[in-house]
Amino acid sequence: MIVMYKIAVIGDKDSVLSFKAIGIDVFVAYEDRDARSQVDSLAKKDYGVIYITEDLAAKIPNTIERYNEKLIPAIIVIPSNKGTLGIGMKNLNKNVEKAVGANILGD
Repeated sequence: MIVMYKIAVIGDKDSVLSFKAIGIDVFVAYEDRDARSQVDSLAKKDYGVIYITEDLAAKIPNTIERYNEKLIPAIIVIPSNKGTLGIGMKNLNKNVEKAVGANILGD
């Protein structure tokens, strides 16, 4: 049986609404409680990739870390419309270093 995974994005309305135009399911959240609940809910459904804004990811680090240990869903931290906090790049560097054994992307 082939499972077709969906893609979702979670964040403040101004940061995520444009993702609707390219067919990504959009979920608006502002508080840590809502973000945590949405990530957990989407993870139980057929979502293979969940994008979350850095602002929200910073509020739920334990939840993000819990899903980093799993193959599905992939939680990808992205900048909000306010700019970057550097969290997404830090996570990318950490994952590359874990996979390759060295930080090949630099600081």
